[in-house]
Amino acid sequence: MLITVRDNNVDQALRALKKKLQREGVYREMKLRRHYEKPSEKRAREHAAAVSRARKADRKRQERDR
Repeated sequence: MLITVRDNNVDQALRALKKKLQREGVYREMKLRRHYEKPSEKRAREHAAAVSRARKADRKRQERDR
């Protein structure tokens, strides 16, 4: 990952870095790795996320069909 600092504007470069890290999912990964997660907890979390995505897709599909 490369961030260029233009005109000695470090604040702008830091903002761009944070935005890139957010998009890459680094912060989410760090939060998940902070504590050990049992495999059963991981499965449950991933299943809940899949259910949530499916419900959201269904809502979008129904809204489009109206």
